[in-house]
Amino acid sequence: MKAVWIGVVAVSALLSIGAVQASPELAKSSGCMACHAIDKKLVGPGYKQVAEKYKGDAGAAAMLAGKIKNGGKGTWGPIPMPPNANVSDENVQTLVKWILSL
Repeated sequence: MKAVWIGVVAVSALLSIGAVQASPELAKSSGCMACHAIDKKLVGPGYKQVAEKYKGDAGAAAMLAGKIKNGGKGTWGPIPMPPNANVSDENVQTLVKWILSL
């Protein structure tokens, strides 16, 4: 029984790692890369800038998920981020984990 649980944990870890690694493609297919890049500012901040700004912030994941779904303004300048309500909650969580991992 212990071996089964170890296997389940290992598979879960691999699936979550795979989801994080797939996030550049998910960001592109979700339309995020129209305004954001990984390592430089476009219309909005680069994802590495976001990760650096919120490094160590325990509430960052929930806050960023809210900004992805509902939009935001003022944090990175005068151009508002439009809401992305069409991105599923699961995909939002995957994107946030990926961004904060950079």
